Amino acid sequence: MASETFRFKKFELRHSSSSMPVGTDGVLLGAWSDVTFCNTKPGCKIIDIGCGCGLIAMMIAQRCPLCNVEGIDIDEASVGEATINAQASPFADMVHFYQADVIEFSQRETIDKYELVVCNPPYYTEDTMPPDTRRSVARNSVHLSFENLLNSVCRLLADGGIFAVVIPMNAREHFVTIAMTLGLRLRRECRVRTVLRKTPKRVLLEFVNQMDTICVVSEMLLQDTNGRRSAEYADLCKDFYL
Repeated sequence: MASETFRFKKFELRHSSSSMPVGTDGVLLGAWSDVTFCNTKPGCKIIDIGCGCGLIAMMIAQRCPLCNVEGIDIDEASVGEATINAQASPFADMVHFYQADVIEFSQRETIDKYELVVCNPPYYTEDTMPPDTRRSVARNSVHLSFENLLNSVCRLLADGGIFAVVIPMNAREHFVTIAMTLGLRLRRECRVRTVLRKTPKRVLLEFVNQMDTICVVSEMLLQDTNGRRSAEYADLCKDFYL
């Protein structure tokens, strides 16, 4: 059973009530997402889709002190826990969480546009759903298909904006194909191996809604031969992990 509180260098996260507790995928995405443009534009708007306990949104807030960060989640308890986490953090004035279904949220008559959209999306299918019902809703790609997610992202993304996501490697081709059909272009890709002897199980993807884009592909190893965090993983997360 996960500890009720996960401690980072500058904030703590309660995550026992959230449908999605702190995990490696979220930490990777929060540290890897490109915030360069957002840090040159005070008031830049960022949204975390499926925020869970607030992990990614809080990491982005730490990296973008002049931005406005929002998080949405369909699960009421997750939003409540994320809000408590934000209020207890140094980022209380810049991070806000709302209970919402992203499909409905993106279809409102008047919607905000976001320079950065981040998401650790659902990826289970009906035959691989976890037993816990709330986690199943959060992680079930039947409830929020890649098609629905990407259509919602396209409606929310500002011109020249960035969409960053982490998904299983075996879903990469399907996800990228849908994204390109909708006008998104892959700009960065990082394939993640847990250990050197295993093939990548996760992939971090960054899309933009611009046509003239060249994709840069890299690979990251999470553990060295001694079972410790690899040098590159440790460096990526050096501002967060204790």
